[in-house]
Amino acid sequence: MRSLKSILGLTALACALQAAAVSIEVRDEGDRPLAGAVVFLESAQARRQVRPLAQAEMGQAGKQFVPQVLVVPVGTAVDFPNRDTVRHHVYSFSPAKKFELKLYIGTPANPVVFDRSGIAVLGCNIHDQMVGWIVVVETPYYAMSDAQGRAVIDAPPGSYRLRSWHPGLPVGAAALDQALELGPAVQSVRLRLSGVRP
Repeated sequence: MRSLKSILGLTALACALQAAAVSIEVRDEGDRPLAGAVVFLESAQARRQVRPLAQAEMGQAGKQFVPQVLVVPVGTAVDFPNRDTVRHHVYSFSPAKKFELKLYIGTPANPVVFDRSGIAVLGCNIHDQMVGWIVVVETPYYAMSDAQGRAVIDAPPGSYRLRSWHPGLPVGAAALDQALELGPAVQSVRLRLSGVRP
């Protein structure tokens, strides 16, 4: 039979591995709900758990990027299918990822691998109104806020940096950052992002 000490040890380990939830409410500086905010939890433990997505895409349709904001873990290969009847020339000069996909229709043979964390701003050399963002994170714990400004992230209890970003922030703005101690119970956090343009 197992000793009481080993049973207690296994119970503690099982509790540590259980995911807890953090409910995040994102508001703008006027205290209005902010949809489309990216929120994520970073820690050394989270970096060890991160894995690339098996499949991700940033398409183009109606002369727009679809989705306009894509969140991917570091190392993810992203396809860029052009579903329009006109050619696009997709590029990014952002430090997180510099690349160019010269004039094309259809899907380029080779996806683009996003191997550094950060925010890549995308454009099209032909259609200036096309702007998109790929947010590359070093964590498996991330979400985007809904129309009510709400997002939920499940992650193991521990010490994290809660980071938040929105495409309405000034170009080049880093994700905002605050400490978060996540316990076994559901927690609620309210964030206010200032400087977000409508």
